[in-house]
Amino acid sequence: MSENKEKMVSVYAEANPNPESMKFVMNQQLLPDGQSVDYPNLESAMESPLAQELFNFDYVSRVFIASNFVTVTKSADLEWVKLIPELRTFLKSYVEAGGPIFNEGFSAKKAAATDANSEASAEDTEISKKIIDLLDNYVRPAVEQDGGNITFKSYNEGVVTVHLQGSCSGCPSATVTLKAGIENLLKRMVPEVKEVVADGVTV
Repeated sequence: MSENKEKMVSVYAEANPNPESMKFVMNQQLLPDGQSVDYPNLESAMESPLAQELFNFDYVSRVFIASNFVTVTKSADLEWVKLIPELRTFLKSYVEAGGPIFNEGFSAKKAAATDANSEASAEDTEISKKIIDLLDNYVRPAVEQDGGNITFKSYNEGVVTVHLQGSCSGCPSATVTLKAGIENLLKRMVPEVKEVVADGVTV
């Protein structure tokens, strides 16, 4: 008897602050904890057969995959109440059938200071490490609860730049969260921080 057929996958939908996004949580690990991938369009999703399949739904505009959930962002002016059953059924069937989540050899990059300025001073490097630690331990878990992710991009002269992914990208409340929540936390814990900005998000 096939082990795949024995594995019952449950999928439930969870709303988040972005009205255009929906988080689909599964009892199945898709990626190791702490790793995630964000696909803003079909072209960027070549490494993930699952994401490519999701983009076949004409209303899907973004796919974000993390440890045990997939966040889908819709573009069309359609109600989630009509879309959720279709997406839940698809995800359940796809994962139960053992469909590939990623291509062979794929490796998600763990969020880190990969984009940080390599010429940063030792002091800036130390500050960056503190910021990454705070983001990893205090901010990311809360952001993941809402179906998104935040990654550190750079620190320069008091300004922290971050990437917002998944449901956080394009979310109306993302700027408020960034300023009222994340910026206040970092300023309190790391006095050198003067401002937090999101790459590609205007305040």
